Amino acid sequence: MPIYEGQSVEEAIQNGLKALGVTQDEVQTTIIEEGKKGFLGVGKKNAQVSLEYMAKQETESKSEIVNQEVEEESENASEEEIETVTEVSDKETEPEQEEKTSEGLDDQEALTQLGIYLTDITKELNAPATIKTTRDAGRIVFDLDTSKKGLLIGRHGKTLNALQYLAQVYIHRIAKNKLPIMVNVGNYRQKREDILERLAERTAEKVDRTGMPAFLEPMPAFERKQIHAVLSKKSYVTTHSEGDEPYRYLVVEPAKKYY
Repeated sequence: MPIYEGQSVEEAIQNGLKALGVTQDEVQTTIIEEGKKGFLGVGKKNAQVSLEYMAKQETESKSEIVNQEVEEESENASEEEIETVTEVSDKETEPEQEEKTSEGLDDQEALTQLGIYLTDITKELNAPATIKTTRDAGRIVFDLDTSKKGLLIGRHGKTLNALQYLAQVYIHRIAKNKLPIMVNVGNYRQKREDILERLAERTAEKVDRTGMPAFLEPMPAFERKQIHAVLSKKSYVTTHSEGDEPYRYLVVEPAKKYY
């Protein structure tokens, strides 16, 4: 099993990923040595981790299926098209709207404005979509229906997550009340939630078996929350987040440390 070193655990992981030419979601990470800073260079130890390819289990297969569904179209999306998501968010609102939102809009009016905002973004991305709004588990879901789903989902859901972020920021800025928003394209979110649940289960089993912590791939806060919710029911593991956005990741470790 290859072992990779770095001055920190995160650096060791990145060195391993670079050497293998893979992303973090393709490997299972095990910490061998967390490393020590030492004193004046004495007793210093590099962090050590091992990276192993995930087995071709059902979880991985489902992940590949989801990615394959959008990869063809997402590869056709130029960097300029993806950057448009950020560019649109930087546009200033009309003066009349600024005056109106200074006190906050009522829920329905705010949701209507968000629908218009998201529609404009999809047009900028050359994937115009119609929007259907539903409520699910306390969240307001904006389903984007388009013939170019891949462009709005992006590789590994990155574009969709960007839309999700922009939608939440926008609604917080204009709405009187706090409204939890979810942006979805097709049934991508449902499939992703299933993948995350299976990933959480498999990771917990390995951590319990090895007694060593595992580092998951960087993911948005709401996805980390989903995994935490699954693992919070398991008394033999604990979870916490490390790193800075957008590379913040979840650490799963034994409730009783053996290292």
